[in-house]
Amino acid sequence: MSQLKQTLSDTIKTSMKARELERVKVLRNVQSVVKQIEIDRQTELDDAQVLEVLQKQLKQRHESLSIFTENGRDDLASKEQFEIDIINEFMPKQMDDAELAALVNTEIKEQGATSMRDMGSVMGVLKNKTAGRADPALISKLVKDALQG
Repeated sequence: MSQLKQTLSDTIKTSMKARELERVKVLRNVQSVVKQIEIDRQTELDDAQVLEVLQKQLKQRHESLSIFTENGRDDLASKEQFEIDIINEFMPKQMDDAELAALVNTEIKEQGATSMRDMGSVMGVLKNKTAGRADPALISKLVKDALQG
């Protein structure tokens, strides 16, 4: 069992003992998504794959949060924010903007990337280096800005 799945399972048990029912509900939902993917793929997910699942869960909740906020549904928005906060507990520490910009610039120099045609190869390497620690959309924007110079 991957370390991240074990941590998720242990947190569910701890939350159940503490009678944190809403927290347990969110964690079980995430755990069921992971298990469903494992069943569909007929393989056990490793930490990197579980991290991808968590990122997708976060993305969905961020989209819902913005929709609820735009439509004045503060009750639903606060529920989504609660779920985002819980899932974020399992995510690695996020890179700050300066650290991310430096990594992007270093990778562009290492690959000798000079135009937008090189963006795919730069993004591929950066995606692996920053897995779970940076928003891919932000990375993409930084790479585009650097290559368009």
